Amino acid sequence: MTKNYPKLILREIPNLHRLDVYLENDGYKQFARAVNMTTDEVINLVKASKLRGRGGACFPTGLKWSFMPKGNDKIKYLAVNGDESEPGSFKDRQIFEYNPHQLIEGILIAGYAMGIKAAYIYIRGEYHKWVNLMQKAIDDAYEAGYIGEKMKDKFNCDYSIDIYVHKGAGAYICGEETSLMNSIEGIRAYPRVKPPFPAQSGLWKQPTTINNVETIATVPAIFRIGPEEFSKIGSPEHPGTLLFGVSGHVNKPGVYELPTGFPLKELIYDVCGGVLDGKQIKAVIPGGSSMPVLRGDEIDDVLMDEESLKKLGTHIGTGGVMVLNEDADVVAVTKRISHFYHHESCGQCTPCREGTGWLEKVLDRIQKGMGTRQDLDLLVSVCNNIEGNVICGLGDAASWAVRGFVTKFREDFEKGVKDTITFQAPNQVHSKRSTAETLFITT
Repeated sequence: MTKNYPKLILREIPNLHRLDVYLENDGYKQFARAVNMTTDEVINLVKASKLRGRGGACFPTGLKWSFMPKGNDKIKYLAVNGDESEPGSFKDRQIFEYNPHQLIEGILIAGYAMGIKAAYIYIRGEYHKWVNLMQKAIDDAYEAGYIGEKMKDKFNCDYSIDIYVHKGAGAYICGEETSLMNSIEGIRAYPRVKPPFPAQSGLWKQPTTINNVETIATVPAIFRIGPEEFSKIGSPEHPGTLLFGVSGHVNKPGVYELPTGFPLKELIYDVCGGVLDGKQIKAVIPGGSSMPVLRGDEIDDVLMDEESLKKLGTHIGTGGVMVLNEDADVVAVTKRISHFYHHESCGQCTPCREGTGWLEKVLDRIQKGMGTRQDLDLLVSVCNNIEGNVICGLGDAASWAVRGFVTKFREDFEKGVKDTITFQAPNQVHSKRSTAETLFITT
């Protein structure tokens, strides 16, 4: 890298995870400033920064906060989504480990702005280490008076909030905001039908806001540098920095904080040291496994922000960039991704429950050399029938991933299929069957 880019979250300060070090670097001063503002002023400041959610939907954060009903007649909740179960995404755990107090301070600011009395940090079940690290930071903050009733004296204010870590049980579906709320409540993590939306009826039927870990951790940085300065970083329509988790066939995989709109090829070749063994790039998944794939010959001028990627038919997602070199078997990759979504479907919606199973079975047949050309069209048809016909985004995610690979790399899929498949029935002559009949026979 030839340039020093701003670090708003992964600040290069040794031991920043410790409370004393965080305090030495202006820790909790941004919340002290916030409580001397009106709640509307805090929300408007976040709006002015143009901060958009870092969980994949890219919804304007300040606008989401403004949906929370005013007044103190109801208990209000904040749920911070750290489920992070999307294959290819591993950014949030960097915050839990290296800068947990900035996340806590962001929760305090968000809580004050919306009049919230309790916040839950929902962390994926497999993140045992990071659950403990986050809990340690919260315990230290409680003891020092930065959370709970003691904060009224610490900050000379009449506001207080409690923060809890809630450990998931390893279900991908809990990354969906309404499933997450059901999980916190201790009931089966089925997505809820909307409306009502969480701001009207969320946790325990009370007004609730759900934000991603990275989104909340960015808020103190906006207060620190100012909303105008933040809005000048990176892409004008999607400003600030992003945590890019780069994996796959690169020499230096890892999490890198860079401005939005950063060139994809520069990320791969300059930041991540290029492709393993000097191979060519065959494909890049730009934002976690559910985001439609890009071909290697499409990435020359790609910028890593939502609006730029949207023009190419894909999205920034969680910023999980997966690089596949020229030797990658895209059929095997697609099958593996499809297996994940089939396994993780909660089964509530028929198009998703049955459709993800069909996708995996057809892909398995193609991978084994038993597929036909019609199967490729069948895959796209199944994807089209899942997308938009389910309660949550899991079915859409499965569809985007499979349809993206089949349409962008059809030639790779065609190498392993036949025009027709011939079956030998007992005591009968060979018979040719349609693709639909074949599906039922082989599954």
